[in-house]
Order: sequence, then C-alpha cells, then structure tokens
Amino acid sequence: MLRIWHDHLSHARRRSPHTVRAYHATAARLLDALPEGQTWSSLARLEAPALRAQLAARRGEGIGNVSAARELSALKAFLAFARVQAGEPEARAPRMRGPRVKKGLPRPVTPDDAVNLAATVSEDAAEEWIAARDRAVLLLLYGAGLRIAEALSLPASVLPLGETLLVKGKGRRERIVPILPIVRDAVADYAVKVPYLLAKDELLFRGAKGGPLAQAMIQRAVARARVALGLPPTATPHALRHSFATHLLGAGADLRSLQELLGHASLSSTQIYTKVDAATLLDVYRSAHPRA
Repeated sequence: MLRIWHDHLSHARRRSPHTVRAYHATAARLLDALPEGQTWSSLARLEAPALRAQLAARRGEGIGNVSAARELSALKAFLAFARVQAGEPEARAPRMRGPRVKKGLPRPVTPDDAVNLAATVSEDAAEEWIAARDRAVLLLLYGAGLRIAEALSLPASVLPLGETLLVKGKGRRERIVPILPIVRDAVADYAVKVPYLLAKDELLFRGAKGGPLAQAMIQRAVARARVALGLPPTATPHALRHSFATHLLGAGADLRSLQELLGHASLSSTQIYTKVDAATLLDVYRSAHPRA
C-alpha cells in the first residue's frame, strides 16, 4: 500500500523527493495508528475524527501550526488517493479545517549584498576551485533565479553556457532562463579550475572529493559569510532567488514573465512578490521620511 502511494507521488505526480518522503512518512504514521488489515476501501471511509486524532498525536510530539497544516494536507491527499484506489473517486473527503498559518514574506537582499555575499563566500573557501564553484552557484541563484536544487542538479552537458539555459524545476517542468555574462564567466571560471573531469552525463558542480555537491555545503558557506557581512539570518541561498524576483519586479517585469522565469506552476505563487516589493518600498519610506 505504501509502495503504491510512494510510486504514485514519484512518477504520476512527479513530486519532489522531499515531498515524497514527507507524504510517505505521514501515510505510514496513519497506518501505524490504525488497526491492522486496512484496505483501500476502509481508508476511503475514514472520517474527520480519525484525522483529528492523528493530528492531536502529532501535536503531542511538539509540531507547530505550519507542520500540522502540512500533515493535514498530506493526510487528505493520501485519503483522496485511497478513494480512487477503492473505486470511489466521488466519495466525499473528510471536512476538516487546518490550523491558521500566517504566511511570511520572503526577505530579499540588496543587489550589492547579493554580490558581496558571493564574493565573501568565495574568499572564505579553502581552495581556489571551490571558491570559483561557490561563486558560480550563488550567481546562478541571484542572476538566473534558480532554486539551489536546480543549480546543483545541472549536468555538465550545459557547458559552455550560452545566453539561455534550459532548467528542469519542480514537477520536472522545464523553463528557459537568460544567463547574464557575469554568470557565464563565473561558471566558465569554475569549469576551468575544477580538478575533476566534467563528463557530460555527470553533474556540473562537485563536492571536495568529486561527488555531488550537497546543498548543506553552500548553506553553511553562506551562513559564515552573512555573519562576516553583518547580514540577517534571512540572507540564505534561497533569499538570492527571492531577490532575483523582487528586483526584476521592481524594475518593471510583469508577473507572467516572472512566473515563467521562476518556474512557478501558478500565478498565485508569483503574486507574493508584489507584496515583497511593497514591503521593500515601505521599509525605504520608513527609513527616509522625516515623519515616518
């Protein structure tokens, strides 16, 4: 049962590995809490009290509102899948409202801080090729709006970079992003200095021992650099992508174009950046206006 659910998420829905792991774990916890011998039909008949009991148990483990809301979404998705497997796709889903979660706005960094962050990370690197690698990764995040997972999954076959790059994002959706000269130069510099053979069927960015570069390595390097620069904890690798979007919007980019550049499935995901831009303007107003 869990294997079928896992395969559905991975292949039919094309969810990210992180989402697959989380949804699989949620389904496993639910099945562990229920009597043995569950079938798709018995799962399809579960009502809201069963979901409440499951969430109450998770609350007892100390999860907060955000995690509880995600848990409820995963439970509903699993039970909806169970109804389809049981041949009852029209059956009513349990009605249950999740906890309220206040959505925080992404906090972009300034263009100067983005460049300084990349420079400081490279200066702190132990080896010259690692410095070139880290700078190239961070400039891809800020200069092209890539997610860190997208940058680290690029194959070496993208070399040499041209004016555009084909990126495979969430849900295996493909998009084309423009590549600035400074980004092309940074990636080319890394490709020259990396001590490992960059075969076209292997990953572009390598770890210190030649294996795939882990996200944690970039995250830790950025954490050290932001302390050195006096930047807030919100200055993370992902903040560079937020900054890319916010700065483009502030310069006049329309939401539809921004949606394509970011690889968002829906426009609603992109519209948050209009709030980010307004928040930035408000910060400027408050700091500059004599009566603010």
